[in-house]
Amino acid sequence: MRGEIIISLKNKVIFITGASRGIGKAIAMRCARDGAKIAVIGKTSEPHPKLPGTVFTAVEDIKSVGGDAIPCIVDIRFEDQLQQAIDATIKKFGKIDVLVNNASAISLTPTLGTSMKRFDLMFDINVRGTFLCSKLCIPHLKRSDNPHILVLSPPLVMEPTWFASSLAYTMSKFGMSMCVLGLAEEFKRFGIGVNALWPKTTIATSAVKNLLGGETAMKHSRKPEIVADAAYMIITKSSREFTGNFFIDEDVLKEGGITEFQKYSFVPEAELTPDLFFRNAKNDSYE
Repeated sequence: MRGEIIISLKNKVIFITGASRGIGKAIAMRCARDGAKIAVIGKTSEPHPKLPGTVFTAVEDIKSVGGDAIPCIVDIRFEDQLQQAIDATIKKFGKIDVLVNNASAISLTPTLGTSMKRFDLMFDINVRGTFLCSKLCIPHLKRSDNPHILVLSPPLVMEPTWFASSLAYTMSKFGMSMCVLGLAEEFKRFGIGVNALWPKTTIATSAVKNLLGGETAMKHSRKPEIVADAAYMIITKSSREFTGNFFIDEDVLKEGGITEFQKYSFVPEAELTPDLFFRNAKNDSYE
């Protein structure tokens, strides 16, 4: 990726699911600094004691750094809500240039500990939601001069350990990755770049703080900004030249000339916890 022409995001319209906090919001903020226009897609309209941030506060923050934004209260499991958000985005900004499929549900439970309600939630949001968002946005992306779909999902590496510890979640995330594989091939003739991005280490999000280890886990995590900076590097490349890739945040940044990662650590100098999809990996390219 080094040395390629950078395409400015100024006045580009970016549709981001799960953008009220965490990685989604971090991506929105990074793009907004270029003057991008963001459709903030999320379910949170009222503050939650354990989940700070709403679609409205995200919009305020985006505007404060030079971007523009529209708040869209959406549960991506429902087609009518998504279509209304897309229609509102087109009415407000006139186009959609980039779709970021970030929204995701997680339950790191073994088979016998996974309720079917939780199973259905992960597949409805992770797999169906990614497919549906892409399907509804593609007609608009076709009209963009540099259209991208970026999916926050892991590389398709069949490592048994990842399935054994959390089968339902892993299948749902790989379902998102399979959307990348298929969409990239199906729509490359239209110049739509479809890529996946995944962090090498645990990211300090509300899910980690509230569900996956609390403050202790947060101390061994990186900030969402590392994923946001990598996402920015991907969607500012030529969509016709970069498609069908499964990128890792560290690798993207290194290719872009960034080799100092301490600024991304939640606690400087702390030992980092590898992401689930990098633990016990046998493939050296993912160590």
